[in-house]
Amino acid sequence: MILSIESSCDDSSIAVTETVTRRVVFHKKISQEQEHSHYGGVVPELASRLHAVALPAILEETSQYFPSLKAIAVTNQPGLGVTLMEGIAMAKTLSLLLDIPLIAVHHLKAHIYSLFIEKDEIMPLLVLLISGGHTQIIRVENFENMEILATSIDDSVGESFDKCSKMMDLGYPGGPIIEKLALGGDENRFDFPVPLRNSSQIAFSLSGLKNAVRLQIEKIGVLSPQDQCDIAASFQKTVKLHLLQKSKKIFSQEKIKDFAIVGGASANLYLRNGYESLCKEFGKSLHTAPLHYCSDNAAMIGRYALEAYQRGQFVSPEEIELGSTKRLRNETFL
Repeated sequence: MILSIESSCDDSSIAVTETVTRRVVFHKKISQEQEHSHYGGVVPELASRLHAVALPAILEETSQYFPSLKAIAVTNQPGLGVTLMEGIAMAKTLSLLLDIPLIAVHHLKAHIYSLFIEKDEIMPLLVLLISGGHTQIIRVENFENMEILATSIDDSVGESFDKCSKMMDLGYPGGPIIEKLALGGDENRFDFPVPLRNSSQIAFSLSGLKNAVRLQIEKIGVLSPQDQCDIAASFQKTVKLHLLQKSKKIFSQEKIKDFAIVGGASANLYLRNGYESLCKEFGKSLHTAPLHYCSDNAAMIGRYALEAYQRGQFVSPEEIELGSTKRLRNETFL
């Protein structure tokens, strides 16, 4: 078995996965949403302190699997440096105590492998990764070759949902709040500008839309419940139109027939429905991860680690390093 650890942001999670069957025999996640909601976003130092309590508590529940462990997998990039270090410190300690190797896992690659938890992988694949820190379309040829075709030049989808919620004093995380409010709103009431609509650039940008929402809120003044619903619906519609417009350009160029949406924001059913229609238009098959595996979790770290384990991609406790803690915007390859 492989024990995997995830602490890249505000979710403490540990999983245990069988190497042969790919079965997840243990998985637990402790969210910090309530602790960070007062601040309207994640406070890194607070998140690190909470990981220091939650991760050992979860680990205690996995001791029965220790004799069967063949490796320890841990997220080492990208993410918040102070929270990544909590997971890395635990992984290094376990590796030394149990005398088993370490597997360093790239968080974004693991999101792609959330599609294949307890399943065979599907390759090649086009992937839209939308989360709190990233918005990218990636061509996944295989485990070793993943090319970024488009990325955000400023805010991510998840971040824009959080900021939209914060501007209306609705709480954190903003994604589920905005999606729920939008169900009771008029998505055509506010004509927010679709980012990069007249640009040939294949990229994503949400900062201008976020500013348009801010200006509309200031124009209204005191928001009624219906105002909030209508703003949420109009904002969500504009995000969908932007994503689909740029994705359509890539779809017209790429022959790969399998397309997937991953990342925390991929749990948004409104966005999923939009891509379902787009895939039908271009004759592509849509793949999504189960809703409980969309946000950060250790099961996806474990699924990626299975592939690395089979390839012998290990590092020693002395070699493992904290990777990039910045969101990836201009890189070409994962």
